Amino acid sequence: MKLFITIFFLIFNADLSKSVEPDEILENTELEEIAREIGRNLRCLVCQNEDIENSNADIAKDLRLLVRKKLTEGESKKEIISFVHSRYGDFVLFSPPFRYDTLGLWIFPLIFFIYLSYLFFRRKN
Repeated sequence: MKLFITIFFLIFNADLSKSVEPDEILENTELEEIAREIGRNLRCLVCQNEDIENSNADIAKDLRLLVRKKLTEGESKKEIISFVHSRYGDFVLFSPPFRYDTLGLWIFPLIFFIYLSYLFFRRKN
């Protein structure tokens, strides 16, 4: 029974659903790896908590193709991310930029950690 459960979880947790289709893959393996890295840093606009490399949405496919097209045209990683960011806004980035209007996203976890530490040590004493 343990063997069956183990095999079941291995089969259904395997990453068999890679969304990059064979016709999207670049022949140059270095460029393909860069494209996948960029894709893992861009959020799917439909799926929201999934990167464009693993999303099956049509817009994610379009973004994957756009990233690969721009790479073959010679654009850098930074230029491509900047282009997509300017077109779709902060939401498309998994790591929001550090600006005044996103300050809470960066500061709140630190404040929360300090507060929890304070409660923990206060309760301990």
